[in-house]
Amino acid sequence: MTKDKVLVIGSSGQIGVELTLALRKIYGNNNVVASDLREENELLKGTGPYVSIDVMNKEMLHVQIIRQNITQIYLLAAILSATGEKNPGLAWHLNMQGLLNVLDIAREENIQKVYWPSSIAVFGPTSPKQNCPQQTIIEPTTVYGISKYAGEFWCNYYNIKYGVDVRSLRYPGLISYKSAPGGGTTDYAVEIFHDALEEKKYRSFLTEDTYLPMMYMPDAIRATIELMEAPAEKISVRTSYNVAALSFSPKEIGNEIKKHIPDFEMEYEPDYRQEIASSWPQSIDDSVARNDWGWKPEFDLASMTADMLANLAPAK
Repeated sequence: MTKDKVLVIGSSGQIGVELTLALRKIYGNNNVVASDLREENELLKGTGPYVSIDVMNKEMLHVQIIRQNITQIYLLAAILSATGEKNPGLAWHLNMQGLLNVLDIAREENIQKVYWPSSIAVFGPTSPKQNCPQQTIIEPTTVYGISKYAGEFWCNYYNIKYGVDVRSLRYPGLISYKSAPGGGTTDYAVEIFHDALEEKKYRSFLTEDTYLPMMYMPDAIRATIELMEAPAEKISVRTSYNVAALSFSPKEIGNEIKKHIPDFEMEYEPDYRQEIASSWPQSIDDSVARNDWGWKPEFDLASMTADMLANLAPAK
C-alpha cells in the first residue's frame, strides 16, 4: 500500500494554516506538503515541507504533484467574496481555472482524493433564509458565489465522468484566532475580537441584526477531515455539502463579548458588504451531512467566544 502524500494548495490562508497543521498530525509532518504563492505562514515554518506553487501554472503544478508522489490534494486557493467584488474577472479566472487545473491533473494521475471548498456564497436572495436546505433555489449574486456554484458542478462532473473522488463543503463564515481572515463578508466576526481586546470597541460593517451562518475553525477543520476520511460509499453529494454550526448577528456576538469585557462598545456603519450579507441565508440545514457521515459541531456562541478571547488575550 502506498503511503499517503498530501498537497495543500493555499496553505498560508485562513483555512490552510490550521488544516495543514491538523493533516500533519494525522499523516506525519513530511507527508503533508504545504504550498502557496505567498510566503510560508509563520505558524507552518519548521513543521514540514513547503513549496511555492502557482495553481494557475498547470505544468508547474503537475510536475510538483508527480515529483512529490502526491496522493491527495486540498485546493484552498481562492479569491473570497468581498475581495472578489473589487476584481470580478480575476476572481472568476483564479477560482475556476485553479480548480480545473487540479481536477485535470487528478484525473490524469489517478489522485486518490481531492478536496475543494465551496461556500454559503452559492446561495442568493431567492434561496430560503431560514434552514436553507441542501437542494434549493441557488441564484448567487456575487462573482465568488457564481464561481463556487460553477465549481460544484465541475466537481460533480469529474466524479461522474472520470471517477475522480472529489469532496466539498459549503463553508459558512469561519472564525479563527490563528490566522487572519482573507477578504470575506463574514470577516467582522474575527475582527471584532481583536478590536474588543485592543480598543474596547468595534465598528461593524454589517447592521446589528444581520444573521449569518458561522463556524469556529476547530469545527471547520474537523468537518473537512471527517468528510475526507468517510468511506466513498457514504458520500452521496458530489457537488458540495451544507455544513452548519452557529448563526448569530453582530449584536449577539457583541453582547457575548460584553460578558467578558464589560466596557466593550459596538458601533454600526454598514458598507458594500451589507448587500452581500443580505443576499445569503441566515441559517443552514445540514441534515444530509449529518446523516451521510455523522457531522456534528462542538462549539456554540458562548464556548467559541470564551475560547477566542482566551487565545487572543495573551498576545495583546
